Amino acid sequence: MARIENSHSPATPRPLPQPRKTPRQARSQAMVEVILESTARVLGERGYAGTNTNVVAERAGVSVGSVYQYFPNKDSLVTALHERHGAQMYAAIAAVLATERPDGLRGHVQAMVRALLAAHRVAPDLHRVLEREFPFFDAPRDQSAADGGIFRQVRQLLQAHRKEIAPTDLDLATWMVLQTMESLVHAAAIEPPAMFAPDAVEAAIVQMLMGYLQAPQR
Repeated sequence: MARIENSHSPATPRPLPQPRKTPRQARSQAMVEVILESTARVLGERGYAGTNTNVVAERAGVSVGSVYQYFPNKDSLVTALHERHGAQMYAAIAAVLATERPDGLRGHVQAMVRALLAAHRVAPDLHRVLEREFPFFDAPRDQSAADGGIFRQVRQLLQAHRKEIAPTDLDLATWMVLQTMESLVHAAAIEPPAMFAPDAVEAAIVQMLMGYLQAPQR
């Protein structure tokens, strides 16, 4: 019998649901990856409301019981996808910041923007659903290990270029850079403006970020 899953109002905060257990063996890890990939496809095609564990199980070619073994409901599946997305973003930024750039801070900012744009363009339908639906969970960003890692990486970048930037509060500056970059990257990659060339949009995002970092402070 299909299990009925509760729907939630966007205005109703709820705790971040977690997977039931973590796969340990290679076979289990492979099955969980298939389940998550199937969830991503179903979400991209049907959106949050049209997604349920039965459809995900059918798409993955596994039993519903196999899905419930690791994920108690569809919210925990979406949580796992969001965490995986965060880990991918962290890896992309970490790789960029680990490489020396001859043009310094601007080079790192440009490389971060380019890497994030490329990552979001891989599955725009999925990212569109995650960005529109996931805020309904109403979870603080610092609950995510990946989000915290990204914050630390970017703050370290600003600290390394402390003499080049105007803001004195590096925590606030890091938050501003991440929020601005996230918002503009999502807009450019998920719903790209047809009237502007991608390279021009990328350059404009970089210019906006650098304008904030290097603008004289009053």
